[in-house]
Amino acid sequence: MKKLTTALLATGLILSASACAGPTKLSTAETCDRIKIAVSSPANGIGKTGMTLLANQIRPIEAVASDDLKAALKSIIEYTDESAKESPDAGKLSALQGGYQEAGSTYSKFCSQG
Repeated sequence: MKKLTTALLATGLILSASACAGPTKLSTAETCDRIKIAVSSPANGIGKTGMTLLANQIRPIEAVASDDLKAALKSIIEYTDESAKESPDAGKLSALQGGYQEAGSTYSKFCSQG
């Protein structure tokens, strides 16, 4: 009986550990769904606070995003982080603007309806 209990306990621990082993990569559709939820918040469009909220909502998505959208999310996070600073570097912001706009195009390409 002890062996059976030990085996069941060990199996449970292994299954629990494998569930926590690491992030799973999302499909492009799943990534789009999560992004849509993040950007739909009305607070995300209000000044520096909105930019901070948006970046903080996108960060965990970027970690598990599909390959199609990972670079776009990284560009959005970089741009929003710089924009949210008390005194954003105008040169850096200008340099990040192109990537941010390209990220919007990538998002539209993969996530738009129709």
